[in-house]
Amino acid sequence: MESLQFSAIHPLDESLLCEAQSRLDQLTKPQGSLGELEEIAKRLFAIYGSRQREIRNKAIFVLAGDHGIVREGVSAYPQEVTRQMLANFVEGGAAISVLAHSLGARLFVADFGVMGERHPQPIADKKVRQSTRNFLYEDAMTQEEALRAIKQGMTWLEELHQKHHFDLIALGEMGIGNSTSSAAMIAALTGESIRSVTGRGTGLNPDLYEKKISVLEQALRARNPRGENPLEVLSKVGGYEIAGLAGLYLEAARLKIPCIIDGLISSAAALCAWSFAPHASHYFFASHLSCEPGHKKVLDCLKLSPLIHAGMRLGEGSGAALAFPILESAWNLFCNMATFESAGVSSKDK
Repeated sequence: MESLQFSAIHPLDESLLCEAQSRLDQLTKPQGSLGELEEIAKRLFAIYGSRQREIRNKAIFVLAGDHGIVREGVSAYPQEVTRQMLANFVEGGAAISVLAHSLGARLFVADFGVMGERHPQPIADKKVRQSTRNFLYEDAMTQEEALRAIKQGMTWLEELHQKHHFDLIALGEMGIGNSTSSAAMIAALTGESIRSVTGRGTGLNPDLYEKKISVLEQALRARNPRGENPLEVLSKVGGYEIAGLAGLYLEAARLKIPCIIDGLISSAAALCAWSFAPHASHYFFASHLSCEPGHKKVLDCLKLSPLIHAGMRLGEGSGAALAFPILESAWNLFCNMATFESAGVSSKDK
């Protein structure tokens, strides 16, 4: 079986980080007074390598897939909602469609494993299979299928980047049942208990929530994915859209495109990508803190701080999209503020 190679994903250049810190300390403000915005600016400078760069081309990627585990009653919504929402995305009625329009970002939507016939354009056809298998009884996908989804995510971003030259991207998803797969992946990759990483998803009542916990505990015992092997975890309990997202994260790191993580499912894919290539996380930015408990576990593991605390749990890339103006503002401040010397302003006494 063909393996994945990530030697082209490099850590950020320490000299560029130091250069950015030096400039931040010379800007007309008390040192450190812009808080997290300064850390964002430092990393963006190290990624871009120059202040002669404007954030113009923003994009949001939404990957969709269905999940066989929904047959166990772990979701409050029926499986057909995944397919119905794809139409809503391209017709402009979904939350992420509205946000993309208002923020001036391109929206790209792809089917990586949705039940039913293939979709017409503009939905990209990346379908690996119609839904994963029910991982309570068998692996969600084969390792070959997982690799195919990862590689399709990578090549999709590469092809689009050649055309649009992205400066900043955000990743989201759609898939009824994918919070269940994500919780299983996060538990396997971090060693945390299922209960500590599992939330109510799309709004389960207490009885259905307990059922979800029970199903997940049984499934992890049956599948027994080894956390040190991200491909095994992904294939045994993951989803096609999650694998595709992992591919996008990895390719974004290779191409040096700053990439914004959304909520639980987006973060599970980011954790998977990091498990394949730890340097990839240098190119990740956390947008918000979801209500889903597993989300914080992942961000802590990736050593990322969420910028927004708004109690969101929608998915679709909605929280990641809201972080666009924050990253843009951090970059514009870094590039365009005057220094004490250039402005003729007295700096702090030594």
